[in-house]
Amino acid sequence: MTLNSLTLVSHPLCPYVQRAAIVLAEKGANFERRYIDLADKPAWFDAISPLGKVPLLIIGRAPNHAYDDAVLFESAVICEYLDETQPGRRMHPADPLERARHRGWIEFGSSLLNEIWKLETATDAATHHAQRKTIAERFKVVERALETGPWFAGRAFSMVDAVFAPVFRYFDVFDEITDLQVFDDTPKVRAWRRALAQRPSVIDAVSADYPQQLRAFLSVHNAWLLREGAETRA
Repeated sequence: MTLNSLTLVSHPLCPYVQRAAIVLAEKGANFERRYIDLADKPAWFDAISPLGKVPLLIIGRAPNHAYDDAVLFESAVICEYLDETQPGRRMHPADPLERARHRGWIEFGSSLLNEIWKLETATDAATHHAQRKTIAERFKVVERALETGPWFAGRAFSMVDAVFAPVFRYFDVFDEITDLQVFDDTPKVRAWRRALAQRPSVIDAVSADYPQQLRAFLSVHNAWLLREGAETRA
């Protein structure tokens, strides 16, 4: 590694990895991505990952530095570190109250990811439809928080945008399978989703085969989502 080099340890489908990749891109940081298979974790990864999860950010030190490379875990910590240490416009508001408010919505975004996980791994119709309803209600809450756009807080792209972009990316694939109707009553959320989908940092946060990999994940988990889509097309 070179002085202060950055390596993002990743999994192709992880939305938390995407957050960090978006922040790195927005900051114009040079970084390397190292993909691992979470079903067959390499020994070096287990040795440096306290929770056995991605993302990790490995921060390379100078060759003669007294310490080993630094390793950060947890996406929120990684993103905060990058925002504080990398050049460019800060992605959190300067005002402490607004900054705290944004951090709250970041947690809300994480709760949405948990609900999406339950949706994509649901294997029966009842669970699937309950999760679809829960997610639709969550987006109605987001709708009430949005301002004039195009981003969460108006004209400035923020950490909240980096967090919600991977949330919306799931539905780019889900929409090709079936109409979940989770955005029907949220026009501002739909506009925000469209704007994020066109942002270069968001586009480049995943590999080109992300849709195929997500579909494969749904198939492995026998997701009701796929069966509903097949029935709709029949």
